[in-house]
Amino acid sequence: MRAPDFWYRQGIGREAAPVLRAMLAPMAAAYAWAGAWRIATTTPVRVAARVICVGNLTMGGAGKTPIARAVRAILGEGAHTLSRGYGGLLRGPHRVAAPDSAADVGDEPMLHAADGPAWIARDRLAGAQAAIAAGAQTLILDDGFQNPSLAKDLSILVFDAGAGVGNGRVFPAGPLREPLARGLPRAQAAVVFRASSLADRARPAYLEGFDKPVFDAWLEAIAPPPPGPLLAFAGIARPEKFYDTIKALGGDLLDGASFPDHHPFVASELESLARHAAHHGAALITTEKDAVRLPPGWRDKVAVLPVRARFADEAAFAAFVRVS
Repeated sequence: MRAPDFWYRQGIGREAAPVLRAMLAPMAAAYAWAGAWRIATTTPVRVAARVICVGNLTMGGAGKTPIARAVRAILGEGAHTLSRGYGGLLRGPHRVAAPDSAADVGDEPMLHAADGPAWIARDRLAGAQAAIAAGAQTLILDDGFQNPSLAKDLSILVFDAGAGVGNGRVFPAGPLREPLARGLPRAQAAVVFRASSLADRARPAYLEGFDKPVFDAWLEAIAPPPPGPLLAFAGIARPEKFYDTIKALGGDLLDGASFPDHHPFVASELESLARHAAHHGAALITTEKDAVRLPPGWRDKVAVLPVRARFADEAAFAAFVRVS
């Protein structure tokens, strides 16, 4: 889904869409109650591995996957990634491996599998047990902060500095998965994704009462964008972040085509984009996450901009992950 404008847009002198918000308030209350009830009535199971959860409090992408990959890089051998496999057909537990595709397991698990052992499971406990049987000493959950089935040793919440928590209301009246006052106390740390290394690092207002570590991070391209005009396209939660990254790196961005998050690209869409690019003498470029959803015949025709999470204090974040 694409986030409604009123989740993040403020009206002149008042919050945007007050009538719509009022209409959605009962559903938001029911959603919040259901989540709280699930957490309150579920006894988390502790497994024979350390469990680190990288989650968020908002719908859509805040940057969980790059942070989970960074945690994985810090911990190295013995760390396995476990995710739900959103958008994939397989329910799991299943270890992601060739010839799996994004259609089978989802896009994010394909990225994790490039780093090492990665699992998908709709039942997180069953997935954890399968990974442990295969030798996992640490489980890194990409998402799952609101899933109480597994006892977590460390929970890290990720926030996008640009989007923040929107209007601060619970879905569907706003972008929150649960109220801030309920979710923040369950976390042991937060990561705030900034636009760049030069962005202001003032603590966001929604974290003013959070008395645990807050780490500043940003996305850094592993390689520069290719030279010449570029037609970018992305099916991620906030495609504009991708376009801004290309421009910040000095790329010649001709245009950007945005699709819904986890969008399954088909040949007709890509052919249309390719014609548009060719008309302007431009090359197509997309994100790593989108690239794994391209039909096989298109993967060599589209440039990819790989990125990684960088931290203002790399050593502090690494030490926190290792010992907390």
